[in-house]
Amino acid sequence: MEKIIEVKNLSKKFKVPVKQGFVRSIFIPKNTEVVAVDGVFFEVLKGEAVAFLGPNGAGKTTTLKMLTGLLYPSEGSIKVLGTIPVERKYTFLRKIALVMGNKSGLSWDLSARQSFDLFESIYDLDHEEALKTVNYLAEILEVTKYLDFPIRKLSLGQRLKMELIGAIMHNPEVVFLDEPTLGLDVVAKRNIREFLRKINKEKGVTIILTSHDMADIEKVCDRVIVINHGKIMFDDAIGKLTSRYRDRKYLTLIFTEEVAEEVVEKYGRVIDKKPLAYTIEVAGKDQPKVIAEVSEKLPIDDIDITHVPLDEIMADMFKRG
Repeated sequence: MEKIIEVKNLSKKFKVPVKQGFVRSIFIPKNTEVVAVDGVFFEVLKGEAVAFLGPNGAGKTTTLKMLTGLLYPSEGSIKVLGTIPVERKYTFLRKIALVMGNKSGLSWDLSARQSFDLFESIYDLDHEEALKTVNYLAEILEVTKYLDFPIRKLSLGQRLKMELIGAIMHNPEVVFLDEPTLGLDVVAKRNIREFLRKINKEKGVTIILTSHDMADIEKVCDRVIVINHGKIMFDDAIGKLTSRYRDRKYLTLIFTEEVAEEVVEKYGRVIDKKPLAYTIEVAGKDQPKVIAEVSEKLPIDDIDITHVPLDEIMADMFKRG
């Protein structure tokens, strides 16, 4: 399988001013060095959908910016589609797309269609093909009727869908996404996830995604790279990550009447508490025994059994790491 991305010993360091008094800051400035990315290695193959996971400040967005040529690495090397990103060659930029959920790439005073016409000229696209692509994408994302609205009059969800269309109308080989569903409602998130999965599976588009929304990761990606303090903690299939926690189960106990928390704690660690419901964590081997005991001794209305959610797995990893 063709290697789309090759990263070797990649590091990025920033100089950050040290807080001092006003006069000293002006005449005797001091800086400290912050390591955002610290000697990471990884490869991405053509057609993969890979997630970068990590807490705030872990190095996810910094890595994404280096992969797209927005930042220079302090050390190490990067190749994307056989090109060094910071050279920002037209042939390279023509093959990638970057979508950032908290930044707009479209002019607020133009309509989406006018922006797409501009992109058509920039990328030197065939007009009929570009029109066909835009209409197809707009139909999938359910924004056809908003194509002639000024961007500033669209909702956040509608605007982000237009950003996606603008980013991929030139049929890029690699799409980089930084928090693509940030601030969206449930329906908009679902549509965008389905759309990303569709272009990945049907068109073979390689996707690199960062997100704090674990559902984005589970619905779109097959592989996870977990990064913390600038270093890679895990790099493998999502299934391999979750398999580490298969010996733990979450039981959501729904009661017909109120039960004290200290009573519920006898059966497992309390993860979540709501009126007439508790979620507890138990060992997988103890699950049958716990269910039998709570069913017999507590006013149970229903029990829901799940594996440990991905966001809880991440929280546990970061706590340990």
